[in-house]
Order: sequence, then structure tokens, then C-alpha cells
Amino acid sequence: MTEKKKTTIILFSGDYDKTMAAYIIANGAAAYDHEVTIFHTFWGLNALRKDNQVPVKKGLLEKLFGKMMPRGADKMGLSKMNYLGIGPKMIKNVIKKHNAMPLPQLVDMAHEQDIKLLACTMTMDLLGLQKDELIDGIDYGGVAAYIGESEDGNITLFI
Repeated sequence: MTEKKKTTIILFSGDYDKTMAAYIIANGAAAYDHEVTIFHTFWGLNALRKDNQVPVKKGLLEKLFGKMMPRGADKMGLSKMNYLGIGPKMIKNVIKKHNAMPLPQLVDMAHEQDIKLLACTMTMDLLGLQKDELIDGIDYGGVAAYIGESEDGNITLFI
């Protein structure tokens, strides 16, 4: 009996293109029968934010972070050529033209393939994000949870 292969990805970036790459790799690894975990930390947590505003009680600093960060995977900017929001519109147009899967659908596919989406609770505390503000069906944990997922991993990426 062969042991199941594991792929773990630390998603630190909040850029649309880098997040898209992480999810393409994760979905590809799952298709190759890997057990996959994406550990979302710092700006990578934005991929897990709900698109709509959720009424939660926050302090001033947490409210500011919430307003400054993109709400959901589809609102993230590009790492290069963002150009005041024109870049993401252009890349989404190219994605559509080539019948590629946009980021929100890649996140949905990850759910369908049982990819573990792990939100970093320490970063959530630092940025003032609450569980109600993140999409359903994800897991929560800190560095220990990530280490537990990755220690027997075959592939580990930091994006």
C-alpha cells in the first residue's frame, strides 16, 4: 500500500495572480491524488473573505484594516501592472477569452476536491478578521496546525 502524497502551500500573498497560481497548483495536486492544504496567512486571508460585508463588532483599527483589504478573491489586485484596477480587469478578460477558470471558481473547485483551506488564527487576530467574515467550510489554526499538515509533506510551497 502506498502512502498518500501531501502538498502544502503557505499563501501569504494577497495578489490575484499569485493566489490564482497557488490554487491552480493545489487543484492540480489534488487531481493527482495528493492530500492538499493551503495555509492562508496575512494577505492570503483575503482569498477567504466573503464578498459581502458582514456586520461584526470591531474596534477602529480592525475596521480600518477591513476597509483597506479586498473583500474576497475576485477583488484582489495584481502583483504587477495593477494600474489603479485596470490590470485585474484586463487579466480577467484574458482568462475569460481563453476559457480559463477565474480565481473564485478555483476556490470553489478546491472545496469540491476536499482541499483543506486553513485560515491562520493569529493573523486573523492581528488584522481583526472574524470567522463570520470568512467563507464557510474552512478550517482554522495557527502555525502548529500548519506544521502538523506539512511535516510529512512531499511538496511545500510559499507563495
